[in-house]
Order: sequence, then structure tokens, then C-alpha cells
Amino acid sequence: MRLSILDLAPIRQGADAAHAYAVMAEQARCAEALDYHRYWLAEHHNMAGVGSTATSVLIGHVAGATRTIRVGSGGIMLPNHPPLVIAEQFGTLETLYPGRIDLGLGRAPGTDQLTARALRRERFGAEHDFPRDVLELQAYFKQEASEYPVRAIPGAGLRVPIWLL
Repeated sequence: MRLSILDLAPIRQGADAAHAYAVMAEQARCAEALDYHRYWLAEHHNMAGVGSTATSVLIGHVAGATRTIRVGSGGIMLPNHPPLVIAEQFGTLETLYPGRIDLGLGRAPGTDQLTARALRRERFGAEHDFPRDVLELQAYFKQEASEYPVRAIPGAGLRVPIWLL
């Protein structure tokens, strides 16, 4: 049986985000040593005890602290982000850590309505665009170098597994 971890980078009482990220990296190294298959991070915003707001940045932190375990998102809330930006971020991660990056996507706001509005600005209600955004994101990874006027660089042509949560 393959085991995985889903982490929120909890900020413990009396500690700060830096401590949470150090603990997260140590947990990932321990999971790797115990032959866990994946280490994923969830996206949540405006929660005092949760440090996993910049999910793709933390994925890079964990991947840099480990050597073999798959690292990814469980998940990136796609309505909070333009598909091109996610393709570029995960294309960069896949380029830096080939064959180890997973992209889990969700369509929930991942927070309260006020914070959701702050994240999306003019995209409020974008969760209804989720199917179209997933197709757009997939296209950025499939594109060849000269096929489209807008490309994810890096990202185009990379095989980043996408999971729908």
C-alpha cells in the first residue's frame, strides 16, 4: 500500500510560519525515509493557524528538502488563480524537480467569502468557470513551442500529472 501525507503547514501556538515550514520540511524528509509515496500541501487562506497559503512555493521548499518523494498540491483552488500562472508555476517546479511534481486541483474557494473576493478580484464567482479553466490549464501543458500565441514557459510540453479533487 502506498501512503501519502496531506499537510496544511500548521502554525502552532507560540510559534510562527518559519517554524511551521521547518517542521514541514523535516516531516517530508521523515516521510521519504519511511518510503511514503507523496507529500501534498493544501491551499487555505486567512486562517491564523494554517501556513499553506503559497502552495506552489511550499511545494518547492519540500521538493528541495527531499530527493525522491513526489510532492504536490492537494489542492490548488483553481478559481483563485489564472490557469496560465498555475501552468508556469508547476512547469517551473517540474523543471526543477523532474518526475516528482503533482498538481491536484479543486474548485472550492478554500476560505471565507470576504477572502475569496480578495483573492479573485474581478473573478468572483469563478468556480463556475472550473471546467473551462481545467481545459485551459491542460492545453498549456500540451502545447508545442510554436503552436499558440500564449504559452506557459516553462510548462509547455511537460507531463505534470493533474488530479481533480
